[in-house]
Amino acid sequence: MERYIKISGIQKLTLLDYPEHTACTLFVPGCNFKCPFCHNSELLGGDVEFYDEAEIFAFLRKRAGVLEGVCVTGGEPTLYTDLGRFLGKIKELGYSVKLDTNGYLPDRLSELLSVGLVDYVAMDIKNSPERYPETVGIAPERFDITPIERSIDIIMNRAKDYEFRTTVATELFDEKSIEQAARMIMGAKKYFLQKFVMRDTVPSKTLTSPQSIVMSRYLEIVRQYVPNAQIRGE
Repeated sequence: MERYIKISGIQKLTLLDYPEHTACTLFVPGCNFKCPFCHNSELLGGDVEFYDEAEIFAFLRKRAGVLEGVCVTGGEPTLYTDLGRFLGKIKELGYSVKLDTNGYLPDRLSELLSVGLVDYVAMDIKNSPERYPETVGIAPERFDITPIERSIDIIMNRAKDYEFRTTVATELFDEKSIEQAARMIMGAKKYFLQKFVMRDTVPSKTLTSPQSIVMSRYLEIVRQYVPNAQIRGE
């Protein structure tokens, strides 16, 4: 756990990260997972640079009234114990807040929602319970699916708005695992399947993107549990 939040990147304008909002995205370093398909793995090392918090809020004050929302992503933002303080300062400027999370710290997520600091939660459903450990880079004997299940319940019952999403790499999924992943969020409001895309920052160079016909089949399967599920990016 880290106490004071750090910001290692900023995307000053996004029309994609926060549905129906013009927003910026702030990236925090550090994560409790080591997903082999991570696009932001450069944030997980010790060589990242940090923005001064005063600089971040100077930018947000300048853009107030132009931007509608702020996305906080990572890395894993809930690792920072003063995330609530940070989000509170963003809310004071009139912004709507979207939080990206892997859901492995449900108590922190619950605290943020209980005091109204998060308007939209996006949680990754990494895989089926059986294949979660390999997908997040944690040894099976050290992984517990319970926090994930708790976060799903918290989000579906208490979040103002939310989505779940799964990044699909050929080597990590089959029809059984995608079905079991969708079963975990049965009845969810929004669920997106995202095709894995290789980038230079991806830790594993052996992963490949599934064919569109495979993604379409997976979509058929998950719609048994989340009828309005969609493929994002196609």
